[in-house]
Amino acid sequence: METTRLLNIDIQCITQDELLRNMTEGVLYTPNVDHMVELQKNKALYDAYQEAEWIVCDSRILQLFSRLLKKRIPEAIPGSSLFPAFYQYHRNNPDCKIFLLGAAPGIALKAQQEINTTVGRNIVVGAHSPSFGFEKNEKECMELVDIVNQSGATVLVVGVGAPKQECWIHRYRKYMPNVKIFMALGATIDFEAKTLKRAPAVWQKMHMEWFYRFLNEPKRLFKRYFVRDPQFFAYLLKQILGLYRNPFNQPQ
Repeated sequence: METTRLLNIDIQCITQDELLRNMTEGVLYTPNVDHMVELQKNKALYDAYQEAEWIVCDSRILQLFSRLLKKRIPEAIPGSSLFPAFYQYHRNNPDCKIFLLGAAPGIALKAQQEINTTVGRNIVVGAHSPSFGFEKNEKECMELVDIVNQSGATVLVVGVGAPKQECWIHRYRKYMPNVKIFMALGATIDFEAKTLKRAPAVWQKMHMEWFYRFLNEPKRLFKRYFVRDPQFFAYLLKQILGLYRNPFNQPQ
């Protein structure tokens, strides 16, 4: 499968339809601008990305700027769009059994109910909202692994925010042999529970979905969007000029 090198990761040049047809197993990560900045500083996140089978573009901004690279990303595949397409694609597949891990207390269970009602069967077999800071508690993490294994799930969706979700999957996937597909999907569980609304279509078409989210959560997102994320464009300029170097000294 063709990829395009964006800073220090390879993003697959794939459409959502192609992804749905071909993703039968493996780990899926969906980088956006914030991920790209974090990948320049966070070795644990970088290591997690190295072992992911599926790395697809979440951001229309990344997709737009890929036109400046040797290989263009054909389309952005936001997790919030991919996941409903995924469970609709597998609605009649009895081997697809989804577990939702993430969001605030009660939200994952609400998302489970909403999805199962939409699909018309119990495609989501379990849901759990971990405690704050759970990733630092080995006992709780192993309890989560047991909960997922006992559910019989073959697909695990983790929505606890980056880089926490990617690093958690990277560390614990080996303990869940029956799970064939792992997806790190951020706020997608909140979207499915309908406790968080996606931007209207017009904002999405203008590549301004990020700004819509900022307007709804300005205090939480100001630093991310206006302090951290602009660093991406400096890194990208270095890549275009041939001056970029992988901070973790891996072959380019």
